[in-house]
Amino acid sequence: MSALNFRTVEHLITGTPTSDGAGVKLTRVLTPTWQQRLDPFLMLDAFRNENPEDYIGGFPNHPHRGFETVTYMLAGRMRHKDSAGHEGLLGAGGMQWMTAGSGLIHSELPEQEQGLMEGFQLWLNLPAKNKMTTPSYKDVANQAIPEWTSPDGITVRILAGSAQGLAGAVQRPDTEPLLLDVHLPAGMTYIQEMPAAYNAFTYTYRGTIDIQGQAVPDRTMAILTNQGEALKVSASPQSETRFLIVAGKPLGEPIVQYGPFVMNSKEEIYQAMRDYQAGQFEAAAIQVL
Repeated sequence: MSALNFRTVEHLITGTPTSDGAGVKLTRVLTPTWQQRLDPFLMLDAFRNENPEDYIGGFPNHPHRGFETVTYMLAGRMRHKDSAGHEGLLGAGGMQWMTAGSGLIHSELPEQEQGLMEGFQLWLNLPAKNKMTTPSYKDVANQAIPEWTSPDGITVRILAGSAQGLAGAVQRPDTEPLLLDVHLPAGMTYIQEMPAAYNAFTYTYRGTIDIQGQAVPDRTMAILTNQGEALKVSASPQSETRFLIVAGKPLGEPIVQYGPFVMNSKEEIYQAMRDYQAGQFEAAAIQVL
C-alpha cells in the first residue's frame, strides 16, 4: 500500500457572531461566501450558550425548501415540531436529519430554562432532481449513533457516511456526506481517508488541533485543500481536543439562496415564495423515517 497524501489547510475561518430565530446567539461559520468552495455544504452554525437569555426564544415556526438540515446537539434539549403535527425531542448527543425537499414549516424550541445549550446546525444542498422531493426527517438518539474507539482512547462518532469500517447513522445519495465527531486524547493522532474530489473542512469545538503543522484552535473552521486522499489530525500533548470532520461530493450545480429557500434559479426562488404565501408548506405531507 502506497503512502497516503495528507490534505493541508487552505483557509481558517472563525465565523461571524450573529443571532437567528427569536434571538438565539450563535456563530455563523460557513456563510454564503464559501458555498461554492464547499459545495455541497451551504451553512454551518455553532452555538454554545450558558445564559438562557441567549437561547430561550429558540426558533419559532419557519419554512425551508430545497436542501437538508442536520442538527447535532452536544448539550441541552430542543423540541422539534412540524406543520404536519409531528414532534420529537432532540437531546444531548442526538441528531436530527431533515430533508426539507418541496417545503415544510417547523419549529425548534429549547426544552430547558437553564444550563448549557450547545450544538451545530449544518445545511446540505440537494441536487436539482431532488429539490422537490417529499419532506422527511429522521431523529437519531445519542445511543443510536455508531462509535469507534481505539485502544488508546480515540473516539469517533459516525453521524453520516462511514469510518473505521463502520457505517454511520445516516447515508445519503448524490452528496455522500461524511460527518464525524472526533474526540482526541492529548498527544494522539487520527487519520481519516476521503476522496480527494470531496470538499472538506474541520470545526474545532474543544482545544486546538494540528493539521500538517497548522494549528486550528477552538471555535475555528479549517477549509482543507483537495490535494490528498486523507486527513491527519493531532492533539497537543497538553490537552484533549474535540472537532468535527465534514466532507462531501460536490454537486456542481447553481446555488441560489434566499433566506430559508435554496434552489437553482431565481425563478425557483420566486415560486417557493409564492407557494409559501399560498399556504402550500403548511399543508405538506411530511415523512418521519
